[in-house]
Amino acid sequence: MGLFSNLFKKKETNRPVPKERDALSIKVGDIITYDLRDFEVVGKITYRDGGYKWYGYQLLEGHDTIWLAAEMDDELELGIYEKIQLPVNKPFPKELVYDGKTYFLDEEGKAAVTGEGRSSNLQGSETHYADYSDSETENYLSVESWGTEFEVSYGHPIEAYEIKILAGSN
Repeated sequence: MGLFSNLFKKKETNRPVPKERDALSIKVGDIITYDLRDFEVVGKITYRDGGYKWYGYQLLEGHDTIWLAAEMDDELELGIYEKIQLPVNKPFPKELVYDGKTYFLDEEGKAAVTGEGRSSNLQGSETHYADYSDSETENYLSVESWGTEFEVSYGHPIEAYEIKILAGSN
């Protein structure tokens, strides 16, 4: 390529510009800035229970993995979760104790799941879930059963302004 070929080169006008995202439209490959760290979205789980839908985004920075939960109830609710080791069995108990604090069962149900990215192996699965909160509703425990396995996560609510979303694709 010479000087003239650069001058007369057609502009790439058909290149799509990434669409702006909000907490309910995050995609695998996006970058989420939270707590002064940049995380790549490497997985996305969409949960459906009846007509209600919510999302779990798997965020990776280095070797650290956290989950961003997003749902639109009466207003947008966001939470940051990390997996913990806490033995749980069915039926889910009314209370769980973690790190010296008691958490009370808020709700439980079954949700159909679709997964993307690292969570694509969950495509078409169903989970039995339960959500717990402490007495101040400042911290939460989330329990999901996947067949015979249980995953427990510890989390806390965040505000929408605490995250910044950079779209990685369309």
